[in-house]
Amino acid sequence: MAFQRKHQIPNSSISLFLTLILFLFNSTLPVHSNPRIEESGLFCGNSTPLPNSSFIPTFVKDMEVLSQIISNNHHAHFISNSSSNFSIYGLGQCHHDLTHTDCLLCFAVCRTRLPHCLPSSSARIFLDGCFLRYDNYNFFNESTDPVNDRVNCTDSISLKVETLSVHQLFDNLTELAVGNGGFGVGEIKGVFGLAQCWETLSSEGCRECLFKAAKELKHCLPRNEGRGMNAGCYLRYSTTKFYNQVPHSHPLRGISGKVEMIIGLASIAFLMLTFFAGYAFYLRWSRFSKGNSSFHVSNSFNKMGLNFKYEVLEKATDYFNPLMKIGEGGAGCVFKGKLPNGEIVAIKRLFFSSRQWVDEFFNEVNLVRGMKHKNLVKLLGCSIEGPESLLVYEYLPNSSLDHSLFDDEEKDSLGLKWEDRLKIIVGTAEGLNYLHCGTETRIIHRDIKSSNILLDEDLNPKIADFGLARCFAPDKSHLSTGIAGTLGYMAPEYLVRGQLTEKADVYSFGVLVLEIICCRKNNSIINGSGSLVQTVWKLYMGKRLVECIDSRLKDSYSVREIERVLQIGLLCTQASVSSRPSMAEVVEMLSVVEGDGEIPEPNQPPFMNSGSINSLASRPLTSSIEASSSSSSGITLISS
Repeated sequence: MAFQRKHQIPNSSISLFLTLILFLFNSTLPVHSNPRIEESGLFCGNSTPLPNSSFIPTFVKDMEVLSQIISNNHHAHFISNSSSNFSIYGLGQCHHDLTHTDCLLCFAVCRTRLPHCLPSSSARIFLDGCFLRYDNYNFFNESTDPVNDRVNCTDSISLKVETLSVHQLFDNLTELAVGNGGFGVGEIKGVFGLAQCWETLSSEGCRECLFKAAKELKHCLPRNEGRGMNAGCYLRYSTTKFYNQVPHSHPLRGISGKVEMIIGLASIAFLMLTFFAGYAFYLRWSRFSKGNSSFHVSNSFNKMGLNFKYEVLEKATDYFNPLMKIGEGGAGCVFKGKLPNGEIVAIKRLFFSSRQWVDEFFNEVNLVRGMKHKNLVKLLGCSIEGPESLLVYEYLPNSSLDHSLFDDEEKDSLGLKWEDRLKIIVGTAEGLNYLHCGTETRIIHRDIKSSNILLDEDLNPKIADFGLARCFAPDKSHLSTGIAGTLGYMAPEYLVRGQLTEKADVYSFGVLVLEIICCRKNNSIINGSGSLVQTVWKLYMGKRLVECIDSRLKDSYSVREIERVLQIGLLCTQASVSSRPSMAEVVEMLSVVEGDGEIPEPNQPPFMNSGSINSLASRPLTSSIEASSSSSSGITLISS
């Protein structure tokens, strides 16, 4: 999957093939096609952006800007001042010997792999053909970095050339690059080298950077290959010729025009044969994949009628027109779309193509496709064969619950009454109960919160976003897994020990209940009073629960009834797993809030105070960015 769709791609493979052949026949120079996408080093910083900042969406947009510039040049750098809290400085560059096409391919791979470092506010990746870096300060003139400069030496020892010759190669490459716009290639006695400085460096900065890289690379000898990766340059040597000859590189030792022509003709002939063989294999592979569903995953979706053509969904959203966007999260955007049959749908467009996001994509498809419940969002289909992954859901006109509760414009216009809020609480509980015990395999959502509860035209709730969901067999007491969820909603035993049970969803549901009634986010701290859970517990112990009720409800509720629902929310947020009710018990208790049915008294205060939450939020966890069907762009923490 490509990172981002930029141009229309011909549908006919034959047309593409013939175009390539014509290009090869019209070429008069040697043809090289090696984008050198082998990873030399990926280095992630330790700092993270401020909580609740728009760092992730800004990062995605900035990478698109870099791509647009790179598409016209071999290099690009810019500064994004999107917020008073932070700035993003980005730099990307291909080595000068790469063709334009290979440069684009190499940079696309950089864009795909660099998000593994998120949410770190700095990262750099060295591929053998290009470089990409972003940071929170201006590093454009930085030639060396004592902390992050690296050397990568191979394990093989086969270099038989005297050390002085290799040292001479390094010196020659340095002088060549300084006098040749920051780039040079060359060879001495069967040892090949390449030097590349970034375009933002001065000549002296380039010399300083390569001098340090050469000094460090000498420690790799007599190994047959080594790479020096500094803040401002890249230096590599090898016993194998790995670079492409370019007309203006002034190599240390060239070859004659006749030999170059012979190589060029041989390259064309070889590539023609390769393309013919490749196309023949493609035809056989296509026939085989149609007969074997395990060979190509899309076949299973075709059989179930879930697979949409990318072009159909693209047209449905007016080619992802920004005016059709109805929500945006860290992993993707949600667009309103109209299918050819007139049906209105919601289309989630994922940003990333990394292995983690692919896993979450198929996890969501596989879980949701088999579930049928009035309080679960309905999956209509997906697209996996285009340049990016798309999920197609039923369209819910009232967006997500967090908008109705916390967005000033929407909460005033929608005006959720107590009857509406109780219906949302009951419906969400019934949907969770179905996940926990309504199917053969127990399913834990792991990210229950207001932004993942969508509302239809009658304000019926539907649970959405199953990218982090996990399922396990009835004989399992719990799962030990990486931490995933949103701070403020994660159960204490899961956050601290990584032990996952259905009671983690129960805890999140309890927090959600308090938010719906109080119309205040759990992670917001007002006047030093602590989190919402803490505040409600204190008011409950002081028999003053009525003070936390949303003032807009006015006289539209029974005090006794709403206090009993708050009591259920507190039961769900108890620290002890065994003390929390199951979702089946919660549904039963909610059915008697209007009557005289017994509701147990909660007896355990919340596990964490706000200081604990802030401390946990500062831990060096690897981060995954949530892809919600709403406009929420919160951060979902994942530790491996």
